[in-house]
Amino acid sequence: MSTVERRASLTWEGNLLEGHGTIVQTSSGALDNLPVTWASRTEQPAGKTSPEELIAAAHAECYAMGLAAGLARSGTPAEKLDVEAVCTLELSASGPKIQVMDLNVRGTVAGIDEAAFEQAAQVAEQRCPVSNALRNNVEIRVHAQLSKA
Repeated sequence: MSTVERRASLTWEGNLLEGHGTIVQTSSGALDNLPVTWASRTEQPAGKTSPEELIAAAHAECYAMGLAAGLARSGTPAEKLDVEAVCTLELSASGPKIQVMDLNVRGTVAGIDEAAFEQAAQVAEQRCPVSNALRNNVEIRVHAQLSKA
């Protein structure tokens, strides 16, 4: 069995509220030198990223790949999948917590009806490695809509 590792490093300077950080380096180089701050996480992003944004991006990518694979296996390959992942961070007295991840998927898939697309969307969520990493800690909701080809 093979394994795959991906890495990221970050440097943080200062305290939480006034400090700032930079995602210095990632395995691929695609996310190098991304700025982060507490304000960009909890207020306006202002051109900076956040853990929630990165988790949402990872979830959208992973889920889309899984749904595309499942649809192809069933003989109805997708022409196009648009996936939006919305990661909701709740700020409470007990501390910040990621509460919900909404996966909104719109697919253009020939030879499939709305019910079959919804079923494929749900199965893909159950098999998605990112969903499975979040499961039992974050509520995951899938909203699937089939577009006309």
